[in-house]
Amino acid sequence: MDQKGFRRGSFQSATSDEDMLEIAGASMDFSMADDDPPLDREMGGFSSYNGGGMNGTSAMMDFLEEPLPGVGTYEDFNTIDWVREKSRDRDRHREITNRSKESTWALLHSVSDAFSGWLLMLLIGLLAGSLAGLIDISAHWMTDLKEGVCLAGFWFNHEHCCWKSNTTFTDRDKCPEWKSWSQLILGHGEGAFAYILNYFMYVIWALMFSLLAVLLVKGFAPYACGSGIPEIKTILSGFIIRGYLGKWTLVIKTITLVLAVSSGLSLGKEGPLVHVACCCGNILCHLFTKYRKNEAKRREVLSAAAAAGVSVAFGAPIGGVLFSLEEVSYYFPLKTLWRSFFAALVAAFTLRSINPFGNSRLVLFYVEFHMPWHLLELVPFILLGIFGGLWGAFFIRSNIAWCRRRKTTRLGKYPVLEVIVVTAITAILAFPNEYTRMSTSELISELFNDCGILDSSKLCEYVNDFNSTKGDDLPDRAAGPGVYTAMWQLALALIMKVFITIFTFGMKVPSGLFIPSMAVGAIAGRLLGVAVEQLAFYHHDWAIFSGWCSPGADCITPGLYAMVGAAACLGGVTRMTVSLVVIMFELTGGLEYIVPLMAAAMTSKWVADAIGREGIYDAHIRLNGYPFLEAKEEFSHKTRAMDVMRPRKSDPPLTVITQDTMTVEDVETIVTSTTYSGYPVVVSRASQRLVGFVLRRDLIISIENARKKQDGIVSTSIICFTDYCPPLPPSSPSVLKLRSILDLSPFTVTDETPMEIVVDIFRKLGLRQCLVTHNGKLLGIITKKDVLKHIAQMANQDPDSILFN
Repeated sequence: MDQKGFRRGSFQSATSDEDMLEIAGASMDFSMADDDPPLDREMGGFSSYNGGGMNGTSAMMDFLEEPLPGVGTYEDFNTIDWVREKSRDRDRHREITNRSKESTWALLHSVSDAFSGWLLMLLIGLLAGSLAGLIDISAHWMTDLKEGVCLAGFWFNHEHCCWKSNTTFTDRDKCPEWKSWSQLILGHGEGAFAYILNYFMYVIWALMFSLLAVLLVKGFAPYACGSGIPEIKTILSGFIIRGYLGKWTLVIKTITLVLAVSSGLSLGKEGPLVHVACCCGNILCHLFTKYRKNEAKRREVLSAAAAAGVSVAFGAPIGGVLFSLEEVSYYFPLKTLWRSFFAALVAAFTLRSINPFGNSRLVLFYVEFHMPWHLLELVPFILLGIFGGLWGAFFIRSNIAWCRRRKTTRLGKYPVLEVIVVTAITAILAFPNEYTRMSTSELISELFNDCGILDSSKLCEYVNDFNSTKGDDLPDRAAGPGVYTAMWQLALALIMKVFITIFTFGMKVPSGLFIPSMAVGAIAGRLLGVAVEQLAFYHHDWAIFSGWCSPGADCITPGLYAMVGAAACLGGVTRMTVSLVVIMFELTGGLEYIVPLMAAAMTSKWVADAIGREGIYDAHIRLNGYPFLEAKEEFSHKTRAMDVMRPRKSDPPLTVITQDTMTVEDVETIVTSTTYSGYPVVVSRASQRLVGFVLRRDLIISIENARKKQDGIVSTSIICFTDYCPPLPPSSPSVLKLRSILDLSPFTVTDETPMEIVVDIFRKLGLRQCLVTHNGKLLGIITKKDVLKHIAQMANQDPDSILFN
């Protein structure tokens, strides 16, 4: 359990089960982390431990009867002890239940304690929904600001500006109230010079937005970059990263997310919205003692907050709950399922009340299809699934290679320059093509759209023959020149999106991957859909079409192909299945398309898994060296606990504390001369019979507290971890009893236990460490870091890559 991040004599940053890390390549200063529990703040004066004292003060209380402030809490970059946290919560709940029978006040306290979880979910849903609405409205306005401004009110975006205009339906985007920058500056919008001016203003606004975003992230909240989902998965598995879900991170992520999306970079806001919702959950937890003081309970809240984040990102409450269950949560009891559902419901209702897009929809690309699909269409749907899997595997490998290069070369030292260069390239390439110039959400909306009679998009410029129209549905028609123009523009947009997203994801700005992945799939799907549609129109007498696609019928829906392609590519990158299908059908409001979505999602997962087993989030977790034990992977190697435990044969003996023979000075010497986060307590060094396990942090706090508040405690005082201490001469100093901080039931295995069982125990119980015994005698210890190193070694990877960068 040696800690390379330990600085001798340091109490604040001394120990952790894992080493210090560098998130996304930026070195952090955690001295002002703002989501520490209050008990850490109360101990803010404790700056160093030198074996003889700790600077600062703490609240005076009876040492033997009351729990000490700080005992039972965790330092930064530590793994929580799930077993101990759940046990403490059960004890707390049992005490409240017993007291509720004694008085009316205690009964009311019991009821309020039971209700506090639901109240917390309500607050999380309200706050997450409100912030999502604010982000949607702001991003929509600032995206349109790159192209022009509304004279009726600069705060209106293009669509809202033209609502009250008297222009015809076909000219609804050319209303007199909205002026492009060339019209505003030159007085006209036609001609080469006007085009160049609009081009220049588009690039300038994009650079300004991205520069402001990266400077805010770098200066105020380095944790606000990226999507946040890999780190949230790690936190939910029991790891502590102070400040990652704090107030500054929430404020800066909300502001910079709007700026990053508005800059036109190939990124989305959906992933970061999960981070924003989890920040809301973590901050609101401090209002309730039950969640503030228990890390395991707090992680149940964060699981529900993640569900609320996806709920407002896609307008999919059920999909959000399933996403939290399938993709991010480590521990997900039934009670958390219900509360996640409630939080997602409240968040979606709040966003619907705000109505950010003015069309009573929660997302910009909501669409409804009415035509059924035919069994033979499963073939192109599966082809889209194959494309999605190939794209997902290609993207993961390329992006991880680029991010690794960013970490290991001088590129990582210039985050601002990198963002500016990528933004400039993106804006310069995007403006000439109308499908890359528009926001990615608008692009997806246009690709999902099923062409109607009044649609003026190039994608809907078919050769009309209304004599063959049956009912309200337009028949399959020959593609006009506008469709062919749109096809090659979309092909160019596809190539640009495929490559530019690789370099964008992972930069020092908030960046989600859902929307760019869906855009790639939607473009590919729309291209394939139009191709199949034209094939059916010109060759309806072929055997594959003759049975179900007669002339004049509406057989093929290209928008459906775009939707299936979007699901396939998103599945290939994230390896989501169930939650992905539910999110997509909640987006479309149609249950009849579940089978095409399922076929595409499963095909993309199979193809991507055949090339590489990891999804993008797991790959980034491994790249950053986070201590995450993946529950989905099997450990199949025939090693035993004695092969992994420490000390090894060549190592010095295990550092232990005896139960009633060591002095305060002896224990202080052990604490200052080692960097372990805890110590086994044995009967004696000779017997090595195990008594329990004590945490370093608890030892330091208890000894220092006793020196200040308990009379007669000096360096020669005996420390006793038993109920009955051995008799001492009358002249001896007072005995320091520390049985209250001793874990009397540490998890133990024998030296012959297969490692596959040990790995399962660590995964399912969320252990920090496990002691190894032989015939009841203590032999060694296995920590979570040892398990991760061993798994990496067995997979022929560098075991040191598991430690933090």
